[in-house]
Amino acid sequence: MQRYVTQHRGTEPPYSGALLHNKQEGIYHCLVCNAPLFLSETKYDSGCGWPSFYQPVSDDAIRYIEDDSHGMQRIEIRCGQCDAHLGHVFPDGPQPTGERYCVNSASLNFTDEQGEQTKG
Repeated sequence: MQRYVTQHRGTEPPYSGALLHNKQEGIYHCLVCNAPLFLSETKYDSGCGWPSFYQPVSDDAIRYIEDDSHGMQRIEIRCGQCDAHLGHVFPDGPQPTGERYCVNSASLNFTDEQGEQTKG
């Protein structure tokens, strides 16, 4: 699943990801290159079935690409360092950004405050 998601722009089934319900404090990294992507304090339960964040860790952490696949107009998000597919961003998130970064668990690693790592 991880290769399918990150290298072939795939999507894991909703509500199936290992990190969907993770509530620990820490940092979410790219599964492929380990670049930091999101902080746990920006994660929230959007009800969409995938981990959701309202902002990335930095402006250059994410690359944005127009995606017109499947008859929809969306913005694909990729790792700013290695170009791995992460998911999509939508303009229906909470404040302060109003954005929902909808991310496949299979594209993430999570590192908690003690340095323990969990693969999505």
